[in-house]
Amino acid sequence: MADRSDQHVFIPRKRLRGGHAQTLAGNFLPRRSALPRGEQRIFKVHLEDERLKDDVAVLCECHWQAQRRTAMTVVIVHGLEGSTESQYVIGSGSKAWLAGMNVVRMNMRNCGGTEKLTPTLYHSGMSGDIDAVLTELIKEEGLERVAVVGFSVGGNLALKLVGEYGTHPPRELKAVATVSPAMDLAPSADALHDWRNRLYEIRFLLNLKRRFRRKAQLFPGRYDLRFLKGCSTIREFDHEITARYEGFSSADDYYSRSSASRVVEKITVPTLIIHALDDPFIRVLPETRSKVAANPNITFVETQHGGHCAFLAEPNGYDGRWAERLVIEFIQKHA
Repeated sequence: MADRSDQHVFIPRKRLRGGHAQTLAGNFLPRRSALPRGEQRIFKVHLEDERLKDDVAVLCECHWQAQRRTAMTVVIVHGLEGSTESQYVIGSGSKAWLAGMNVVRMNMRNCGGTEKLTPTLYHSGMSGDIDAVLTELIKEEGLERVAVVGFSVGGNLALKLVGEYGTHPPRELKAVATVSPAMDLAPSADALHDWRNRLYEIRFLLNLKRRFRRKAQLFPGRYDLRFLKGCSTIREFDHEITARYEGFSSADDYYSRSSASRVVEKITVPTLIIHALDDPFIRVLPETRSKVAANPNITFVETQHGGHCAFLAEPNGYDGRWAERLVIEFIQKHA
C-alpha cells in the first residue's frame, strides 16, 4: 500500500515542482562527496549456464569502515548508462558512510569504462551480477549485515534479485531500497518515446550505441554494427541488439523476463520502493501496484512530485536529497 504518512511527505524545492525540472536538476546540480578514497575490486560473475564460457566481471568501489565485518554494508547500483560516479550514487553513498556504513558502489556490467572485463553486453535483467557481489562479500569478507540500494534500472535489478530469492534470501541481507525503479520495463521504454521525453531517449540511445561500438572494437567478430542502422528508439535497440545478443527472442520477451514486476510478490526481505507520479518515463502498471500493495514486506512510498531519481526538497538542515535520506533511514531501521 502506498505510504502517505507525514514522515513520507515530499515537498519539492521552490521552482522545481515539475517532474522534468526535478529530473534535470537532480542530474546536474553539483554534489559534494563525503566518501574517502575507495578500494577498487573486481568481482567475478559465475554464469548459471555452464555452456557459456565467457568470463564476466564487474568493478566496484569499496569504502570500508574500521569495523568492516560488523558494520552494515550498502551495495549501491546505478541506472541505465550510469556508473559509480552517478550523482545519486555519490550522494546516497556519502549519507551511508556518514551513518557508519560500509559502502560498495557497483558498476553494472560494462559500465564505468569496464567494457573490457567481459565480451557480453549488459541489460536490465542481470540481477545475478548483484548476487555475485553479495555472495563474495558475505562469504569472503564475512560481512554480517548487507543491504542493496538501486536507482532506476538498478532498482529493477535489486527488486528482481530479492524476488528471485523468494523465501531463501541470504540471512545477511537485511534490507533493499529502491528509488524510481524501472520494474515495468516495456511501458517505461515506450514512455521514453513520448515526444515530451525524446531528449532523454536520444541521450540514452546515443550512449548505448557508443558503448556497442566500443564492444565491437574490443571483441572483433562478435558484434555486427549493421544492426544499429534501424535503431532510432530504445525499444528498437533492445529488439535489434539486446535481444539478439543476450538470448531473448524479441524486445517484448526481454522486457517480460527481465522486469522485477514478475517476481515482486515473492519478496520476503524488508523492501522500500520510492516512486514519483510525475516521473517523466517510469511507468508502474496497475497489476504491479496490486502485487506491491499485497506484499507486507514492501513499503511503497508514492509521491505526487519528485521526477526521476531526484526528489529535491529544500535543503533545511541537510542537502535536500529527500529520497536518499529516506533510503538510509529505512536501512538503519532494519539494520
